[in-house]
Amino acid sequence: MDSNAQKVRAKASSYRDETADILSRIIQVPALSAKEKERIALLKSMCEKAGFDEVKVDGLGNLLARVGSGKKILAVDAHIDTVDTGDPAQWKNPPFSGLVADGLVHGRGASDQLGGAASMITAGRILKELGYAGDYTVWFAFTIMEEDCDGLCWKYLIEEEKLVPDLFVSTEPTSLRLYRGHRGRMEIECRFQGVSCHGSAPERGKSAAYMASRAALAIEKLNENLKPDTDNFLGKGTVTVSRMDVKGPSLCAVPDQGMIYLDRRLTWGETKELAVEQVKKALSEAGLSNFEVKVPYYEIPSWKGTKYGQDLYFPTWKIDADHALVRAGVAAHKALWGSEPVVDKWTFSTNGVAVCGRHKIPTIGFGPGDENQAHAPNEITRVDDLEKAAAFYATLPYALEGKL
Repeated sequence: MDSNAQKVRAKASSYRDETADILSRIIQVPALSAKEKERIALLKSMCEKAGFDEVKVDGLGNLLARVGSGKKILAVDAHIDTVDTGDPAQWKNPPFSGLVADGLVHGRGASDQLGGAASMITAGRILKELGYAGDYTVWFAFTIMEEDCDGLCWKYLIEEEKLVPDLFVSTEPTSLRLYRGHRGRMEIECRFQGVSCHGSAPERGKSAAYMASRAALAIEKLNENLKPDTDNFLGKGTVTVSRMDVKGPSLCAVPDQGMIYLDRRLTWGETKELAVEQVKKALSEAGLSNFEVKVPYYEIPSWKGTKYGQDLYFPTWKIDADHALVRAGVAAHKALWGSEPVVDKWTFSTNGVAVCGRHKIPTIGFGPGDENQAHAPNEITRVDDLEKAAAFYATLPYALEGKL
């Protein structure tokens, strides 16, 4: 493998500037969730130019590009939608400039996670030029709607398109560390029914605003009482109120409808059912009785008009530190740069919730850019990271030969 790794490294170095230019061009075509059509078209043309064996768009709108024809499937994934820019005044450069300067690429999605997509295109090109014909069919997946609903794209690919990888790599930003898991997450909606009355005599009614407020304080207490996983790898589960709302007949009335929306992060061993029951118990212990707790359902048409949905529940996942996929990732890193990577976990959520969390397919992460750049103004990624990530993705299939 070492000789192949050095060939890959040399090619990744020679394509360094081109990889940065690819990322710059991707950034310049905005693509919010379910509005990725133009960016997918650009990426399709880029993959075709890079010489992939097969390039196609699936029924939901994900772009798939293949190298090789081995009996096993290795999938390398980048979601290509981004969040919006927020306040433009907070950006030093235009959010969609794609400026390349001083070893950095600037713009929305530079780290989260278009840098991974750019490095994937270069990796595919390298594998083709080296004539890769090993054990794996390598599918590079440029997926959609992740920012709205993590993993929905891969739930569709696995369950509807029947593209079931043997192994999976997420290119979400890891600062070039090797990641093997992260907490799951879910969204929970709590609704409260009060009794409205005129605001001049509030004692005649039952305020849903006060109910929602007591509920919010109960959730704060619940968060304090949540425990970490037994091996303390993923850490503590959390829950927080992300939105509150009350409604009534008028601004001169006691509100009769209240709502709080919860962001729940799930550590190892915590499930959707457990989290819902914890919330119900916390509300009951706060003296509330007339409430509804549910997990919302997501279903928004993709850019192709395809409707496909799921509950807003995204299972926790991890694989063992000594799993063969982790070992292969470590070996690839060592063959390329002579050192072992830091092995860790993400703080946020990725498409791994569907692939490993839901479908138990072994998954690792290795990506250019930094997690703390995600959703932030003045987002950047390093050109050095793009070069190294491309080399890693192209070396991994060789590192996996005979391992699984």
